Amino acid sequence: MKPLLFILILTVAFSLIKVYQNNKFLDSLEGKRIVLSGKVSSEPTIYDNSLSIKLQNIYVYLPRYPEISYGDKVKVEGVYKEGKLSDAILKSHKSSQGILYKLRDKLIAFYKKALPEPHASLVAGVVMGSKKGMPKAFWEDLQKTGTLHVVVASGMNVTLVAGFLMEALVQVINRKRAVIIAICGIWLYALLSGFEAPIVRASVMGSIAFSAQKLGRVYDAWRGLTISIIIMLVLKPLYITDLGFQLSVLATASLMKFEMLFNRLLHFVPRIFREGLSTSLAAQIGVAPLLFVSFGQFNLVSPFINALILWTIPMITVVGMLVGIISLLSYQVAHLIITLVYPLTFIFVKVVQGLSF
Repeated sequence: MKPLLFILILTVAFSLIKVYQNNKFLDSLEGKRIVLSGKVSSEPTIYDNSLSIKLQNIYVYLPRYPEISYGDKVKVEGVYKEGKLSDAILKSHKSSQGILYKLRDKLIAFYKKALPEPHASLVAGVVMGSKKGMPKAFWEDLQKTGTLHVVVASGMNVTLVAGFLMEALVQVINRKRAVIIAICGIWLYALLSGFEAPIVRASVMGSIAFSAQKLGRVYDAWRGLTISIIIMLVLKPLYITDLGFQLSVLATASLMKFEMLFNRLLHFVPRIFREGLSTSLAAQIGVAPLLFVSFGQFNLVSPFINALILWTIPMITVVGMLVGIISLLSYQVAHLIITLVYPLTFIFVKVVQGLSF
């Protein structure tokens, strides 16, 4: 057995033991009133009249207002039942004072002010992973079409950021220094975009890939994925139960295995749609069974809908990021430039709305 595979098996085994111990502890809390406190470490999910956050691996459901953001410190009280705190009471709430969290809020506020809905939420979601204030109808359309994953920052965003940084940096500094700055840029983006499991996984893999470049080693994607899984589970064993982590790993593995195959088979499809379709079909092989088991349904036409809109995402992401940075210097200039992204968001929105049946 290869050493890396042996380490992975041990890591998964220890993670499952940790999960079992955690579940036994949580079972002892069933029906009891408990108090939880901590920092909101990922973007809250917003509903019509409520929101949900995750504290100490427990889902907490709170009233929609006061609004809670990524990075805020909260203290809640409620009765623990079936893995969550429903109708919890917010005992204390302290908005984040960190520079990065304030910067994130400022960028999201710019998108919301510069664009109409749902275009603003689309850009804020794609660029920053924000789900705050997204119109209910648009959220439901994304769910029906199987495109919700596109409008929350994902591993693809990290790849785009890493590639853009490297292309820009190597024009002005040598590659070894560019690699170091690019790795720092990846983790800065991960913190800004919500630090969800798929973002963390992609950031670890990106860091490994760039480190291999700096050390003059050949990068192997399968080895990179394995090492990423090990690192994440060692640092946080409960990731093994996180659906976002599971989907990210399965989608990545499926992409590496099947994307080139679908790309060759779909040679007759126009290039602008071929990459999106081959990517979607390849990823679905891995994630479809898990989605069906988790939610009891799966949209068979989702890969084709994704193919119609995925080509817009790289341009929306890059323009959105650049305009966001410019907005910190000049709102007027940024507001003028962001109109360039509107035709792309218009196509995205109309496709999703038109096919959400």
